[in-house]
Amino acid sequence: MIKFVDMKVDYVCHMGSDINVVNAARVSFAKETQEFDLEKDSKLINYLAKHNHWSPLAHTSVSIRVKAPIFMARQFVKHQIGLVWNEESRRYIDDTPEFYKPSVWRSRPENAKQGSGDGVVTHIEYELSPVSGEKISLPIEETYNHLIGTALDTYNMMLDSNVAPEQARMVLPQSVMTNWIWTGSLVAFARVCKLRLDGHAQKEAQELAQKINDVVAPLYPVSWDALMEHMKV
Repeated sequence: MIKFVDMKVDYVCHMGSDINVVNAARVSFAKETQEFDLEKDSKLINYLAKHNHWSPLAHTSVSIRVKAPIFMARQFVKHQIGLVWNEESRRYIDDTPEFYKPSVWRSRPENAKQGSGDGVVTHIEYELSPVSGEKISLPIEETYNHLIGTALDTYNMMLDSNVAPEQARMVLPQSVMTNWIWTGSLVAFARVCKLRLDGHAQKEAQELAQKINDVVAPLYPVSWDALMEHMKV
């Protein structure tokens, strides 16, 4: 049975708070505060973010657990600065894979090499015979489900036939879900979200970035808002 699931971001742990950012900035003057002054300290944090003095904001650490399809993981793993990543491997595990399915199938853009158009595709054309050119129209969702089912059945048959998991995984599509632990500074995650929440990013990337934003933002509310507003990427 095919199991389709949504992308997911869960909190693991974090270190520091907005007051750590403030104290890191003021250490140059041998000053430290025990309580966060909302007016004065918020002004300092916004100044740091606005003028690209990001080092005090990097005295933080967040760990999250992310579940996303392979095609998204391979986009997000490109973000390396200030981040570390450990991912599950189907070389070692052979439990039943989960898969991602979009809510709609977007059309290709008319005048661009990448991205999506404004239309929605519900059917695909299948050529019955290259000789006659006869075609039939197939519902895209049913076709997708069938192809995923075929890949999953093949994967399971290969495992049952004693094929090594590191090779059997080759038949799984890019929509198979993977999980990873991602740890980094507040600055690093803000850079990820600033780039991937941009309207030019793939819609699935925007969705995943929003889930990261929703987990990280409450941990450092002032610093995160300042970075998302002022950070240059």
